[in-house]
Amino acid sequence: METSRSTQISAEAPVMEPQRQFYYMDLAKKLVEERERAYGRKLTAHVETFGCQMNARDSEKLRGILDTIGYVQVDTEEADFVIYNTCTVRENANNKVYGRLGTLGSYKKKHPEMMIALCGCMMQEEHVVERLKKDYRFVNLVFGTHNIFKFAELIVCALTQKKMVVDIWDGTTEIVEDLPVERKYSFKSGVNIMFGCNNFCSYCIVPYVRGRERSRDPKDIIREIEQLVADGVVEVMLLGQNVNSYGKNLEQPVTFAELLREIEKIEGLERIRFMTSHPKDLSDELIEVMAQSKKICKHMHLPLQSGSSRILKKMNRHYDKEQYLALVEKLRAAIPDIAITTDIIVGFPGETKEDFLETLDVVQKVRYDSAFTFIYSKRSGTPAAEMEDQVPEAEVKENFDMLLKEVQHIAAEKAKELEGATLPVLVEQVNEHDETLLTGRLSNNSVVHFSCAALDPDKQADTSLIGKIVDVKLVECKGFYYLGELCS
Repeated sequence: METSRSTQISAEAPVMEPQRQFYYMDLAKKLVEERERAYGRKLTAHVETFGCQMNARDSEKLRGILDTIGYVQVDTEEADFVIYNTCTVRENANNKVYGRLGTLGSYKKKHPEMMIALCGCMMQEEHVVERLKKDYRFVNLVFGTHNIFKFAELIVCALTQKKMVVDIWDGTTEIVEDLPVERKYSFKSGVNIMFGCNNFCSYCIVPYVRGRERSRDPKDIIREIEQLVADGVVEVMLLGQNVNSYGKNLEQPVTFAELLREIEKIEGLERIRFMTSHPKDLSDELIEVMAQSKKICKHMHLPLQSGSSRILKKMNRHYDKEQYLALVEKLRAAIPDIAITTDIIVGFPGETKEDFLETLDVVQKVRYDSAFTFIYSKRSGTPAAEMEDQVPEAEVKENFDMLLKEVQHIAAEKAKELEGATLPVLVEQVNEHDETLLTGRLSNNSVVHFSCAALDPDKQADTSLIGKIVDVKLVECKGFYYLGELCS
């Protein structure tokens, strides 16, 4: 738990945030205690996260508030309070939530006292909320991305009202942090540095559901990271839809590179990661800061989406093939050992075989360490959904398979280059499939499973190493991960 604070319950809730939410946390706690006495047991809660790392960070905030007001976290949806933190990047993500809701509704019929909440990006779509009101009346609480900080206040409403509580904001300029957070790992944490997106890529719904870009004050970010480090965190992941454009809307503009320089100064912090980076905003200053840094990880996630300049223009990406390749060349010249990963869409409306071969050419030139490859899926509410020349499914499938094969082949070759090297690994956990091994990550984000055999003849995993950075010899490359041995 990162924040602990008590607010005296008074007749009237404070107006200012976050004091207002601490007031409602205390009130919610009393309501939960009443239910506990009635049921004769502790109440349980389950948060299910769909989507990106920003959603995962939001879920940590939800769990922190639930923990503060007295709920016990469980790994099953057979709980007293179930929260779905939704994603809406693709329409099948919406369908998955509806399917899960149907199952949950059946469970609630047998346990009518349970509560169900839906939040996140999917809730920012008006037609979704209307469908919930019509077909899923058993849901207790619906809220979106802009007011997630109001969770405690909304829980009080849901606990005291018999009707569905709906609180959706169209947008906001407000940023409220300093609320309880329940981290997944004690030694690493995500840190939101900005919210929203101004890019309006023609295939993407995110700017419509996350709103316009809003950057946090750098002093608040530094203070949060200092508190995290004091609480045992050695690695932070700076989060934003486009971190490269951080600081542009502040009263006193600050570049992302300048922010990184200040974070680098924090004593006790050992690793800095960030995502996601838009190529159009990747500055020479940022590359220079990364090259000089002893803490910024040697990894850049740089979404390509397409290698065709014609398709990139239709996607509204604001760079072309040559500019992207020039950026990669700058990165590699300044940081020779950097790992570059990417996102690629196959089958965007109007994509010809020649356009696809341009993408394949970029993949072969850049030689990505890994790539997330997607078949284009029409997303209603975006300009691309209205475009003509949708590509035939058979052609898309053929191109996608060709791309995937090439990406995997190159990634395996790149990974093989490190075989035999000894490199620092942040130890994250005992291996899920073999309790004699520990699992961690290299600076380039590659996964390493390693034994402690050199130090422990019984080959037992030394759990005291979790959260520490240790030297590991990469004995064997297994394609997308390494098997290694702890160095003495």
